[in-house]
Amino acid sequence: MARLNPYINLKDDARAALEFYHSVFGGELTVNTFAEFGQADDPADADKVMHGQLEGDGGIVLMVADTPSHMPPVPETSNISVSLSGGYEDDATLRGYWEKLLASGSEIVPLEVAPWGDAFGMCTDGYGVTWLVNIGGPAQG
Repeated sequence: MARLNPYINLKDDARAALEFYHSVFGGELTVNTFAEFGQADDPADADKVMHGQLEGDGGIVLMVADTPSHMPPVPETSNISVSLSGGYEDDATLRGYWEKLLASGSEIVPLEVAPWGDAFGMCTDGYGVTWLVNIGGPAQG
């Protein structure tokens, strides 16, 4: 089965970001450096994260890496956001994620009932990643 996972590239904050996301989502964290994979052509890259993966509680998978010195710098803005969504039965979990992500950054759109009936909010975390949270309303019927 194929999976689609967000992969976030940061300048030099991957390890701290992964530890932060681990505190938000729980689960199992794996971090490998450029040196561990024999890819530290520049000694300054040796301890940078070549691949970090968080397999969070509830099936969340998030990957984060530092950009090595031989690659162009990470752009300050991106047209990609990470979306967290679930039904009303996930309300407490999603609101918990929202509060933890927001605590490190800033709110773009408050988490409140949107015109389509779901609770929706947007924030940017302390690492510059934009998160969208959508909590589905109770099933109509």
